[in-house]
Amino acid sequence: MFEFAWPWAFALLPLPLLARYFLPRSRPLSSALKVPFYAELSQRGSGDQGNLLNLLLLTLIWLLLVGAAARPQWYGEPITQTSSARDLLVAVDISGSMETPDMLLGGRPAMRIDAVKQVVGDFVERREGDRLGLVLFGTRAYLQAPLTYDRETVGTLLREAQIGFAGQGTAIGDAIGLSVKRLTQRPAEQRVLILLTDGANTAGEVSPLKAAELAQQAGVTVYTIGVGAEEMVQPGLLGSRFGSRRINPSRDLDSETLQAIADKTGGQFFRAHNPQELARIYAELDQLEPVEQEAESYRPLKSLYIWPLGAALLLALLWAAVPLLANAGSAEPGSARRQLGKAGHRPAPGNAEVQLGKAGRRPAHRSQTP
Repeated sequence: MFEFAWPWAFALLPLPLLARYFLPRSRPLSSALKVPFYAELSQRGSGDQGNLLNLLLLTLIWLLLVGAAARPQWYGEPITQTSSARDLLVAVDISGSMETPDMLLGGRPAMRIDAVKQVVGDFVERREGDRLGLVLFGTRAYLQAPLTYDRETVGTLLREAQIGFAGQGTAIGDAIGLSVKRLTQRPAEQRVLILLTDGANTAGEVSPLKAAELAQQAGVTVYTIGVGAEEMVQPGLLGSRFGSRRINPSRDLDSETLQAIADKTGGQFFRAHNPQELARIYAELDQLEPVEQEAESYRPLKSLYIWPLGAALLLALLWAAVPLLANAGSAEPGSARRQLGKAGHRPAPGNAEVQLGKAGRRPAHRSQTP
């Protein structure tokens, strides 16, 4: 469908006539700027036919300019798009303890953060149609990626996250509080947070349970994941088996608080001891039923003002250039000399006095002494 966005611009159409009949005419000044080609411009379109052609051309240019100012637009056929997805915020712990190498990737020991990046990255890639956001937290919590459909960017930002960017502590409460703040502008049935950590709350201004109360009041469902093995062999002297011992690298994990957060907000607590369990947890989270959103209808819009504007510019250039080119072609080099040749030879230097004498004036004579 074709329409003008600013149809009131057509009220400018009579503006040239109003300026012609109501504005005072300019008075000639004693001093003027001499333009070499003004004579040619003033002589264009001489005669009634030329004046009419100029008037029609200038009128067409003005109509095209006003039409471009009215912003012509073309609306395509309506397109209905139904979205069936959730808004998910993923909060990932990047504190110093995430460097613990108690995970196995490809049969080799790997740090917890590396296993999390791989599993969570796959989870992000699978959530096609969802709006995803990323929160990273350590001593402080900050929003790394707002809610967006650009899953590739979210995955890239997750892979680029480094240990210590947010400090060495663990601010679980601040991470939940920041996520709640970002989710409160979304519909209540879509407020979901998936929080992953390997420790206990050791930093921040808000306690985890207080943040869970805020999440409950805002209708945010929090799923918590505790990651880390419960047994690890610590090498002995110089990395040898001599003096090695078995330790629990997850002794600082506060599973009770994570369980309480999930229970208070209507979520669920998961425990991942290795990358395989972590992958199964995120596969289970994949089964979250999407919420059917209202269908949205839109019509593709294409602006067309460039066409009348370009046509007006071309016509204006032609209107100014054609007479100049025509006059330049007629006034070839040496034409003035040929005209003089047709009219006769140039008069001799004394002919001026003779002509003056014929007109009744006597040429002045130099006084002579006797």
